[in-house]
Amino acid sequence: MKTDIEIAQEAELQPISEIAKQLDIQEDELECYGKYKAKLSRELMERLQGQPDGKMILVTAINPTPAGEGKTTVTVGLGQAFGILNKKAVIALREPSLGPCFGIKGGAAGGGYAQLVPMEDLNLHFTGDFHAVTSANNLLAAMLDNHLQQGNELGIDPKQIVWKRCLDMNDRALRNIVIGMGTKTDGVIRQDGFIITVASEIMAILCLATDIQDLSERLSRIIVAYNYHGEPITAGDLKAVGAMTALLRDAIKPNLIQTLEHTPALVHGGPFANIAHGCNSVIATKTALKLADYVVTEAGFGADLGAEKFLNIKCRQAGLQPDAIVLVATVRALKYNGGLNKDELSQEDIEALSRGIVNLEKHIENLKKFGVPIVVTLNRFVTDSEAELTFVKNFCEERDCEFALAEVWEHGGQGGVRLAETVLHTLETKTAQFQPLYELDRSIEEKIETIATQLYGADGVTYSPEAKKAIARITERGYGGLPICMAKTQYSLSDDPGRLGRPSGFHITVREVYVSAGAGFIVAITGSIMTMPGLPKHPAAERIDVVGDRIVGLF
Repeated sequence: MKTDIEIAQEAELQPISEIAKQLDIQEDELECYGKYKAKLSRELMERLQGQPDGKMILVTAINPTPAGEGKTTVTVGLGQAFGILNKKAVIALREPSLGPCFGIKGGAAGGGYAQLVPMEDLNLHFTGDFHAVTSANNLLAAMLDNHLQQGNELGIDPKQIVWKRCLDMNDRALRNIVIGMGTKTDGVIRQDGFIITVASEIMAILCLATDIQDLSERLSRIIVAYNYHGEPITAGDLKAVGAMTALLRDAIKPNLIQTLEHTPALVHGGPFANIAHGCNSVIATKTALKLADYVVTEAGFGADLGAEKFLNIKCRQAGLQPDAIVLVATVRALKYNGGLNKDELSQEDIEALSRGIVNLEKHIENLKKFGVPIVVTLNRFVTDSEAELTFVKNFCEERDCEFALAEVWEHGGQGGVRLAETVLHTLETKTAQFQPLYELDRSIEEKIETIATQLYGADGVTYSPEAKKAIARITERGYGGLPICMAKTQYSLSDDPGRLGRPSGFHITVREVYVSAGAGFIVAITGSIMTMPGLPKHPAAERIDVVGDRIVGLF
């Protein structure tokens, strides 16, 4: 059986100008990065302003497991299937981070015959957007420390610096460090730390900004520290905004590539959904809606994280509304939730499936609260039995959910035609009545507790003393009306990654709360979630190499 990278490397790609023609994009509206990838120009986005919007389909999933769900694969396959049905469609996705590429998860280009290409470019440096975010983040950090060194005119309290450096790599040794060691000219000695680039507020800002001016204004509001009087110090106070904007000038433009079947795809931005808001850029999504009749987009990890933030943060800020939601599951993942070990998942086991399907049930219930029609799809594996597939189909239909199998990994777009037809039928027969889960004028605690109790199924929320103090300060400073970005494990509906299925009888523990004033949300960190991941004992990087002129081992 061919690997994903072998399939991708055997593909015959079309020049990116040919892909652009499908969306009526002129060649001079592209800024090409080689033959097969390009950025969209500002002139194109300005030209599209008066165009009507297409329909938006959000793809989300159950909680991820080692068994695999294939959410990106289904997203790509569904986009390809629309093409087979002669529908004008475009895919809108996030860019992969180097952290998981070299860590444990791998890349984010899809899989099998439902992939984005060039796969190696996308999963590695791509068009340099992540490097630009990293540089802008670290420029701000450098200017902050330089301000301390040069006399500290703003009266910044070194004990109340909240801005961290970032790196797009899993490196646990950088979570907590000491900087400024050496001579007097080497800076002020203080504690510092790194986060992964996808957790940077600048990544969130890039993905939520509507244009370059909005980007600059958001950057100026970033809180980097507090002075000795407890007053916030911003990037604007440090006079860093102009240079940061210059670094991000090209990064704000969406990237255009293609699938194996030449379906256009806008891939732009990449915040993680477990520690950030987990959606591709507003600019890319809005541009896609002007370019095509159907836009297939995705939110990271399970629906309790990515979809919740897509609906409560991104849609609210950008004035977007999904017309349908596709909820992805696999029989294998549901059996894993039902207590089977990974090496037992190929065996038919209706009893384990019936135990684990409660995870899917909870996600269906959660998504219905937003008023958007739902289609459940099973990403089919060759080991799935007909009895297992029928069990899940009946389960979904009993809960008034449309259902369709997806066989896109094996068959590409053709394997997603039934799903595409089901989505089209849903769009034609049901109207979305979208509503966010909570009102913004509720208190910070009420918003956190609404998410925890209504979506996670928690009995309540426990706050650390530090979190309680932070909430009081945030409210006092006038930021209490912002939406909540929950940082939580992706593996469970609870904040304990070991509690699978549909856990009950638990509390969510919020240990830290801070405001991302530029992004426009409040971050609540739960459980043991880390904003700088670590590598596993045997990282994927050990298997990646270059043979001849080809990369091998990337997946």
